[in-house]
Amino acid sequence: MVPRSRSMEKRNYSLRQPAPRPPQADMVFGTQSVLETLRSGKEIERLFIQRELGFAEIEKAAKEAGIPYQRVPIEKLNRLTRKNHQGVVCFVSPIRYVPLHNVLTQVYEEGKTPLFLVLDRITDVRNFGAIARTAECAGVQALIVPQKGGAQVNGDAMKTSSGALNFLPVCREISLVESIRYLRDSGLQVVACSEKTDHSPYTIDFKVPTVIIMGSEEDGISKELLDLADTGCRIPLLGKVESLNVGVASSIVLYEAVRQRTQ
Repeated sequence: MVPRSRSMEKRNYSLRQPAPRPPQADMVFGTQSVLETLRSGKEIERLFIQRELGFAEIEKAAKEAGIPYQRVPIEKLNRLTRKNHQGVVCFVSPIRYVPLHNVLTQVYEEGKTPLFLVLDRITDVRNFGAIARTAECAGVQALIVPQKGGAQVNGDAMKTSSGALNFLPVCREISLVESIRYLRDSGLQVVACSEKTDHSPYTIDFKVPTVIIMGSEEDGISKELLDLADTGCRIPLLGKVESLNVGVASSIVLYEAVRQRTQ
């Protein structure tokens, strides 16, 4: 359990955003514009730097802010914008990410039972948006995503979520492995939704503090995360198709948790 203190109780983390933010990630390009955006403290969703060029000041600012960046060929930048990008483009996120520790602390302080959802390398923005919509409706208190290798939170994701991403706390973590270890040490059971188990989700006790892991569209949950799971669950498939869309699978598992918690 996360220890409580009077000093923590006085804090207001404002995890649920009171009003919708602009539904589209804003593109910023050009060396000076990008540099000032990095220094402004805004949430950066993606940062692309031309592979052949050196931008020491921008790279330094990105590292200091903990913002990952990709070195890409000029052709990719030209596809993003036909304007004079000067070899660097970034996207300002339409949401504000929140620290995982803050969310968990507040959930415990409010006397609620944690129900968190981890998305391991889910890259399709529409899947991401649909999962966020279901998660918010199901009372999930935090959506946990990797800093690298996940879907971009852009206009398509916002639209598919039907506004849920304005209210559902999203935690963007450097290491999902460390995040899951932290949650497990804080009293949450770790449930991996994977075909590599014979357990049905209907046999798992979701009334206890729980974090559910959903894996990528390509190869499911990574072995590192599977090894951290306390248990796994496999949705029964009675037809000839061998798998479900990850968004549909997330809905089934989350609403089994809802069913148990509302009985």
